Amino acid sequence: MKRAASVLIGLIFSIGLWVGFLHKPNPAIGEDAPLVRQTTIQIAYTEYEWWLLKWADSSLTCRIFIDHDGLPKPEEVAEQCSIDVYKAWQSTPPCEPALVGSFDTFGCKGLYLHFVSNKPAQKELVIDLPLASAIISLEGCQPTIPENRCPTLPNLLISGQEPLPNERITAIEGAYADQPFYCEGESCLLPLTPTPLEGVEVVFWAVSSFGDTSPKYKAHVRVVETGVRQNPGESGWYIDVLSSQWQGNPLASCAETWQAFQPLGGPPLWLSSPSSTDLMASDEPYYYLAGRLISQGVVDASACPTGGLLPNGYADVCGLESARPYLQAWQNQFDAQILQAAIENGIPAQFLKNIFAQESQFWPGVFKAPFEFGLGQITDLGADALLLWNDQFYNQFCPLILAQEVCDKGYLHLSRDHQAMLRGALAIQAKADCPQCAAGIDLTNTFFTIPLFAKTIRANCEQVAQIVYNATGEMPGRVSNYEDLWRMTAANYHVGAGCLSYAVHQTVNNGLPLTWENIAQYFTEPCKSALPYVEKVTR
Repeated sequence: MKRAASVLIGLIFSIGLWVGFLHKPNPAIGEDAPLVRQTTIQIAYTEYEWWLLKWADSSLTCRIFIDHDGLPKPEEVAEQCSIDVYKAWQSTPPCEPALVGSFDTFGCKGLYLHFVSNKPAQKELVIDLPLASAIISLEGCQPTIPENRCPTLPNLLISGQEPLPNERITAIEGAYADQPFYCEGESCLLPLTPTPLEGVEVVFWAVSSFGDTSPKYKAHVRVVETGVRQNPGESGWYIDVLSSQWQGNPLASCAETWQAFQPLGGPPLWLSSPSSTDLMASDEPYYYLAGRLISQGVVDASACPTGGLLPNGYADVCGLESARPYLQAWQNQFDAQILQAAIENGIPAQFLKNIFAQESQFWPGVFKAPFEFGLGQITDLGADALLLWNDQFYNQFCPLILAQEVCDKGYLHLSRDHQAMLRGALAIQAKADCPQCAAGIDLTNTFFTIPLFAKTIRANCEQVAQIVYNATGEMPGRVSNYEDLWRMTAANYHVGAGCLSYAVHQTVNNGLPLTWENIAQYFTEPCKSALPYVEKVTR
């Protein structure tokens, strides 16, 4: 995860990225003003009346009404009186009588609080109610994954959901490929028909008896004939639905984020999540990994003329042959955790394993590059993507390092020092060096941090969506394709958002389609390591 080379370029594009945060579209919900569902209730309470009086003559300056025991709070005084009165009260010194034991307050300055009365009262309280919603699924077929194939054309099923107990969904409305539809009741069946390869858009919402509607949701639907006939007169269909409201089989990794359909018939192997770890097993002759196993005493290469090692710490040919019985077991011992973490975080398992192969050859210890940690060789600068693009992770992690009131500002609004503290703490979490452990590696921590890297890859996928949108004003799937967007994600992980942003903007500015082949030619010299890196990750 090499970030240093792209720091200067990253600074050039940082302003554009920050501005983009304010304009990133939601691919599922329409552009209408946010819906608010509220109701007003009457609640009983005790009203307490206080006066602010002048010490000089006990004249009334302000009346304050509160709904709790004790003195009025400073903000209540400021709100119900004027700011000048509030400041005068706050700056009033203690009133000390001229004579000890005397109650004469003559000469005292400023204001004092005086309790007047309390009485039963009622007030209106406006409360927010949960909105109606709608979900989308298929009826007549549960597509087989990963190719999402149905033997016959199913129906698109849109179902309304009303969370209020005394209300119901009265209708489903929307538009399918710009053709409006209306269904009475809480559900709507739309027969699917073949679509262009780019799919069609469906906009839908639920109408409630409450008198309002759900938000307007979007779905992108693609229906393409497979061309493979099971029986005479029959054919199969590839059915893909992209929507935040989708209730069927899990969507292809990051497909909904990008609004990008996976390739027809399913993703390539490097973007797959196999059903079994046996299908992820590899037996690569990793010279770096072999060198580390020899150096740490796991492999005995003393029979080799040079002890099995080259001056740079890699194994030589003899050392590699000595390490072969150990290489396969070592590089595949993480597969179960990789598969589980990938599924839980919505990324391809094989892609995650390929990233580990290129970053560390599955050796999580620090050797080849200082201050790069774990299987994914994360750095403090590389931790930015995760902290920026995964709010749930940030909200859980930040309070472990900084005070809650500091974390509440959000990562973007933290000081540079606080951001650096979080990045450094996050990177250190992936550190696996352990002198007292077998092979000098803390394997327990290595297994534990695999989900951290899965979350980081997912955050990079989100960041790529922003980069493409900033450059084009379009959702990524409208201007690029699923595989090339994953290539961008690999590049973004390796050399950073600055390098990728520059290349994407240059491609768009020169009027070229946003393909990886076009983007690759605009990586600047410090960023060009992304090209062989992506080529190896996508093998």
